[in-house]
Amino acid sequence: MVEILQNKNSATRFQILVEIAASGPNVQQRNIAARLGVTPQAISDYIRKLVDEEMVLSTERSSYRVSPQGVNWMLKVLRELNDYVSLVTKAITNITVCAAIAESDIAQGQTVGLKMKDGLLFATGKVEGAKGIAASTAKRGQDVDVSNIEGLVELTKGKISILQVPNIHKGGSRHTDVERLQDLINDSQQVGAIGIEALIALRQANIEPRYLYGVTEAAIEAAHCGLSFVIVCTVDAVSGLIGRLQEEKLDYEIMDILRKTE
Repeated sequence: MVEILQNKNSATRFQILVEIAASGPNVQQRNIAARLGVTPQAISDYIRKLVDEEMVLSTERSSYRVSPQGVNWMLKVLRELNDYVSLVTKAITNITVCAAIAESDIAQGQTVGLKMKDGLLFATGKVEGAKGIAASTAKRGQDVDVSNIEGLVELTKGKISILQVPNIHKGGSRHTDVERLQDLINDSQQVGAIGIEALIALRQANIEPRYLYGVTEAAIEAAHCGLSFVIVCTVDAVSGLIGRLQEEKLDYEIMDILRKTE
C-alpha cells in the first residue's frame, strides 16, 4: 500500500511540499493551512520539521523552496501513487461485470456487442458501439456475464401514456369509453392500473393490467429502459403521477377516455 494512504502525517507532508513547489518561495503558511484545512500553527510545525530534515530550504524569513532531497521524495511518492492508480483501474475493470442475454451462441473470451432490446440488455456477435468480453460460454437465450465493458449502450427512453378514467363520483368505469380504451392499448405495451375504477375499465375492455402496485415506479423504470408504458388511472391521481414523471424528465401524454354522453 502507498505510504501516504496509510499515514496521515506523510500525506500532509506531501501536500505541503506540493503547495510550496507550486506557489514559489513567497508562499504564505496561512494560505497552505486554508487549502489543507488545518491550523496555521500545524503548518508551521510541519515546515520546521521539513527544514530540519532538509526536505525544505529556508532562504530567508518566511521564504521556502523544496530541496533536491524533497523533490526526489515527492517523485518517489508520485510513482507509487501512479502505480496504485493503475492497479485500482485494472481491478475495477476486471470486476465490472454485467449480465446480458445471449442473442446468439457466444464463446468464452469472445468480444460481444451490447444493445438494449425490449427493455433488456443483449450480448450480440455484431460489435457496434458498446462492447465487452464474454466471461463464459452461453447458448442463444441464456444469460452470459460480460466484463471489460467499453462505450455506452444506445438507449432511447420510452414514452408513458396516461389514460384518464372518471373516479367513482363521476361514474367510474360505467362512464369510460371502453372501445377507445381498447384502441389505445396494444399487446406490446406494459399496462398498469391506478384505482379500482381503472382496473374495472380495463377488464371491461378484456385487458388485464400487468401492474396494480407500484405502478408509477414500474412505469418510470420501464421508460428508462426504452419501453413504452400505459397507465390507466383515475383523474384525481393524475396530478401526483405527472409530478413524478417530470422529476424523472420523462416524456408523457395524457388522454381522457370519458365516454361521451348523447
